[in-house]
Amino acid sequence: MTATADAEAAANELTPLADYLGSVLRRLRALPPLDLDLTQAYGNVLAEDVVAPHSYPAFDQAAVDGYAARWEDISGGSRGPGYVPAPSGTPGGRSIRLNVVGDLGAASWRPVRLTPGSCFSVAAGAPLPIAADVVVPVEWTDQGMAAVEIFQAPKRGYGVRRAGEELPAGTLLARAGAYVSPALVAVFAATGIGHVVVRPSPRVVIVATGDELVDVGRGSQPGQVVDTNSHALTAAAAEAGALAYRVGICDDDPEALRGLLEDQTLRADLIITTGGTGTGPGDMVRRILSRREGGRAGPVTFTEVALYPGTALGFGTVGAEEVPVVCLPGEPGAALIGFEVLARPAIALLAGAEPVFRPSVRAHLLETVSSPGGLREFRPAHVAERRGGGYTVQPLAGGPFTLSGLAEANGLLVLGERVTTAAAGSTVDVLLLDRRR
Repeated sequence: MTATADAEAAANELTPLADYLGSVLRRLRALPPLDLDLTQAYGNVLAEDVVAPHSYPAFDQAAVDGYAARWEDISGGSRGPGYVPAPSGTPGGRSIRLNVVGDLGAASWRPVRLTPGSCFSVAAGAPLPIAADVVVPVEWTDQGMAAVEIFQAPKRGYGVRRAGEELPAGTLLARAGAYVSPALVAVFAATGIGHVVVRPSPRVVIVATGDELVDVGRGSQPGQVVDTNSHALTAAAAEAGALAYRVGICDDDPEALRGLLEDQTLRADLIITTGGTGTGPGDMVRRILSRREGGRAGPVTFTEVALYPGTALGFGTVGAEEVPVVCLPGEPGAALIGFEVLARPAIALLAGAEPVFRPSVRAHLLETVSSPGGLREFRPAHVAERRGGGYTVQPLAGGPFTLSGLAEANGLLVLGERVTTAAAGSTVDVLLLDRRR
């Protein structure tokens, strides 16, 4: 059998990535809903539809600083660009003079009424006097205090915001599954909402395993590897919207690992481990968590997935609370790719978010690339919008294992299991990374 045939035979024994993800995500459920104060709700996902209990604006109000008046009293003013013409019979170029009978600010609350030939000086946000249907901006007047001269007449309704014109009471403000953004917080507050029911942000604990690991702040030596993964995955979990906790390094000690995971179930909605997912003599995580006890399968199942890089992934539950655990490879590039395809969707599902996967686009490939047959490859790339529409994608040097490529990438080029070569100019799928640059 040739080497190519051997590779194809091995790939045929792997679980397709889509099948694996489906089997994992079907076992997860969104976290129970939680009623949160509005100031704490940002970044969470709504668990139910939100309807406006009150109108916005709540009352008729001035939208600009100026003079609240009756349009009939000012419509004889001279024309200007964008303004209504004076009624027929009004001498061109004549200004209008009105008596200023009071001042209204945003804190004014007593109802007042306009009489013919009068106006009120108003600040933006002030309640409108009864019968007012226009606010003349101060710059279109002589800014008088006892009386004001108006040089240009705006259209009827200018500078006026009517009660409920933007959001009447009963308006659906947001549907369940929507992220609570700063703007949505403002909409909720403006319509009188102080609490919302959301899915809480998942609490995610990250554990790196391996006797060879040492903490950051030093260089690697023979027999030592700096713990890159727990720091990177903690950042990735936080970027995904989780409350991320880095536990740090756990040695390849069976009892220590079991005890650590048991302790973390008390504060975790999801545990992510990195390292030890293979079948080698030092892959302790797989040996411990997949071990049969009392004739029962271990709490975590490890699967050889048709994924490149990093085929070995684990998923299951640990502890009496059956907290989900995702086991990722120890190689940093493979760990980060594994996080993108498995852990990130799990976090999104726990948070109640839809969709759970990153957005993707179809893009024109700028460079011919090869890919291992039988595996779905995720390769760091730079995607850009084309001037005439659509996207282009440039694979980054070094392939999927390079940390520098992942750091530079704003997308992941996806090459399917049947792709061994993708030619320049062909159209490929690209996952968009939400890098804040």
